[in-house]
Amino acid sequence: MREINCLKITEAVKELVITAARDLEPDILDALFAARDREKSPLAKDVVEILLANANIASRDQIPVCQDTGIAVVFVEIGQDVHVTGNLQGAIQEGVRAGYDEGYLRKSVCDPLTRKNTGTNTPAVVHVEISTGDHLRLAFLPKGCGSENMSGLAMLPPSAGTEGIVRYVVDQVLAAGSNPCPPVIVGVGIGGTFEQAPLLAKKSLLRPVGDHSARKDVAELEQRILAEINQAGQGVHGLGGSNTALAVHIELFPSHIASLPVAVNIQCHAHRHKETTL
Repeated sequence: MREINCLKITEAVKELVITAARDLEPDILDALFAARDREKSPLAKDVVEILLANANIASRDQIPVCQDTGIAVVFVEIGQDVHVTGNLQGAIQEGVRAGYDEGYLRKSVCDPLTRKNTGTNTPAVVHVEISTGDHLRLAFLPKGCGSENMSGLAMLPPSAGTEGIVRYVVDQVLAAGSNPCPPVIVGVGIGGTFEQAPLLAKKSLLRPVGDHSARKDVAELEQRILAEINQAGQGVHGLGGSNTALAVHIELFPSHIASLPVAVNIQCHAHRHKETTL
């Protein structure tokens, strides 16, 4: 049995919060460079150049890459041979609070009815998964709500099949227009239940941008949906061009014979995500 002090978890979460807001990961930067290089529209190419310059300034000056520093989503994978000394949930929430405070990040979390700001950007949304081993993995995904608001869930009939899945995902992305600040990453969860499909969609965003599913048929579906989205020509920030989306990531879970849940969770071009393993 391995012990991990909750103070170490708080410090790790705080660091993830601050660095995620300022430094985009290589996978999203590489995807943006590739989009710029293949873009044929001069206007869209110029806008991607601006997005890349913005990311560079944020990293260089250590300031947030976007004014919407998001609602905090934390994925925790904890090995069954780990014992956390202290309050795991409390440690994560304190790390988020400290990160948004010390990083001078905008605090956007409020009561859903009164709209009163909590003042700390907490509570964070925390998902905990038990695994084997003696490690504790933390993945941080701040979600700006320009993109989050454009997400959706459909409980399709099984008869809709693959064609129905493609149509729903493509239509959901195109209906979003410029609201999610494209070029976007499209997370898709297929199967499970009403609550499982959206979680799959969100978890898929943690995959490096453009890394296809290990399942051949799923990888082909990802490529097909991406092609159809981009062929529609909405483009960067809805200004036209061939880069409405940078990637489509699909995760599956077995479903009931009478059900076909499909969820879409959209992420903006400022795809902030960080992770660490303790």
